[in-house]
Amino acid sequence: MGLLGIIGGSGFTALPETEIVDRQRVETPYGAPSAELLTLRHDGQEFRFLPRHGADHGIPPHAINYRANIQALCDSGVTQIVALGAVGGIADDCGPLRLCVPDQLIDYTWGRPSTYFDGAGGDVVHVDFSAPFAQVLRERLLASAQGLGLDPRDGGTYAVTQGPRLETAGEIRRLERDGCDLVGMTAMPEAVLARERALDYALLAFVVNWAAGKREGEVGMGEIRANLVRCQDSVRRLLLAFVAAA
Repeated sequence: MGLLGIIGGSGFTALPETEIVDRQRVETPYGAPSAELLTLRHDGQEFRFLPRHGADHGIPPHAINYRANIQALCDSGVTQIVALGAVGGIADDCGPLRLCVPDQLIDYTWGRPSTYFDGAGGDVVHVDFSAPFAQVLRERLLASAQGLGLDPRDGGTYAVTQGPRLETAGEIRRLERDGCDLVGMTAMPEAVLARERALDYALLAFVVNWAAGKREGEVGMGEIRANLVRCQDSVRRLLLAFVAAA
């Protein structure tokens, strides 16, 4: 079993009930990652933790230095990554507070540095990305959830949009026609960069709102913030069970 790295999403700039073993401010050839890289310990297991949006949640999705984040984790010895993501629900069974472990994604982002193979090294490399999420990690997440009596959705397609604005109802109708079940802003290029560095990568998504047009009325930030808080306990318990079972 390799060294685990957890990328904290919205609502997760820290991970309570863990011991901080070390914290490092690192640099990479691609610049600085979003925050200090923490080494945490739980139930005798050490792992790395990096908050994607920064320690104070101040970095919007389109401005994250994804290459530096993945490189920092890779350089620290991480071989497996579980990323957290707050998302909107599109599919009927992906309402607020639902946990999901997607198995596919569609990338609608633009302008984000999305590869380490940008020609600077003289090589053109095409990585297979048929299955963007590592099945071995997906199965472990689902097993840990089952052990806690949680009921995450097994599979589904995550639409990655540019942000930081939320989507229009028309855009969500398009995503739904494309076969998307969830919508978020951060799984790409994070997932493909992990693949380029030969790191196993899986995503634990938690739904904090219905996507635009799926229910009457506007998508309110008050609702999103409240549901972030309501999801935290289940997500935290699942992560800690996952770490302890490693």
